Amino acid sequence: MEKVMNNYETIFVIDASLSEEEINSISEKFTSLIAANGTTESVDVWGKRRLAYPIDYKTEGYYVLVNFASEAEFITELERIYNITDGVLRTIVIRK
Repeated sequence: MEKVMNNYETIFVIDASLSEEEINSISEKFTSLIAANGTTESVDVWGKRRLAYPIDYKTEGYYVLVNFASEAEFITELERIYNITDGVLRTIVIRK
């Protein structure tokens, strides 16, 4: 049976108070995880930006946008890993 690949878009916000090395490590962790479980269309690093409202008393975040295609089952695993990773402030995954 053929696997159905859906198109998704995810944005994750990393704590900007971390060192540049830690930010790059977290960003690379998720982009490589997505690439291993699907096909990455584009990775757009927005960089450090001011948050609309404070999250855990932090006012800045490092934004990364990834467009990709994968199976629906991978999304629950991706969200689980987002939630247990220290340094990730907010995430969202949207099916296009």
